[in-house]
Amino acid sequence: MKKSNYSKSVVISVSIHALFIMLLLWGADFSFDHKQSVGNTIQATMVDPAMLNQQAQQIRQQRQAAKDAEQARQDRLEQQTAVLEKQRKAEAERIRQLKEDKLTAEKATREAEKQRQLQQQQVAEAKAKADAQAKVDAKAKADAKAKAEAQAKVDAQVKADAQVKADKAKADAQAKVDAQAKAAAKAKADAQAKQDAALNDMFSGLEAENVQRGGAKGKHIADEVARYGTIYKQMIQQNLLVDQSLKGQQCKLTLRLSANGLVLNVSQLAGNDTLCRAAKSAVLQVSEFPMPDNPDVVKQLRVINLTVSP
Repeated sequence: MKKSNYSKSVVISVSIHALFIMLLLWGADFSFDHKQSVGNTIQATMVDPAMLNQQAQQIRQQRQAAKDAEQARQDRLEQQTAVLEKQRKAEAERIRQLKEDKLTAEKATREAEKQRQLQQQQVAEAKAKADAQAKVDAKAKADAKAKAEAQAKVDAQVKADAQVKADKAKADAQAKVDAQAKAAAKAKADAQAKQDAALNDMFSGLEAENVQRGGAKGKHIADEVARYGTIYKQMIQQNLLVDQSLKGQQCKLTLRLSANGLVLNVSQLAGNDTLCRAAKSAVLQVSEFPMPDNPDVVKQLRVINLTVSP
């Protein structure tokens, strides 16, 4: 648009100058050495020099104005060109930076994707490794559990067998102890039976002796002696302890009692010394035997001959 205005101004200026030249030529006084033409007369028009100078000055001013306008236009055009060039360079730099940023972003995206894939691969490998280890651990745990259960069964069986053996051994030992106890009890019973027989013999002899001494009184004394003799026998039996090795042995003792039943003396008449010591110990442990109120019966009980035979 600015270029079109400039062209229009140039055309107008040239037209004005051409018109001005024509007017100058038209009003000029040209003198030639020739004969005056007959007929038509041409009259010259005078031109004012001041006016001509003024017009020339106007033309010069118009030319200068046009030149200044053109220079200003050229300056504006150069400024606009510089601005456009600066903008073009800035745009080019922006586009270059955008491309560079895009390439950087694409590179970063590719690198991030590569890292993501690598992480996924590492996670997958770690998971696979963990799964494999978990399977190994589970199998090891199952094997250990099965082994422990099998060992527990073996231990239980061994313990059960040991318990059976222990129970059998205990039962055998108890049976042996029971047998020994039974034998000891039988031996003691046999010894007691012999001792009872000896006491019975002794008291029977006393009773027979008393019977012979006379009548009802003698019978009463004999009965009392027999009754107290049974009591004495029981008291001695409770304290008499004999060993199986003394089975078949005998010991004859004489007991001397006070009027109130205290043991004054117990002596060995004959027999096995060990058995006699046990018999004496049994008598001394009684210490005091009960006595009846009847002095005749007391008299019969103060001296007793006793035969001990386990």
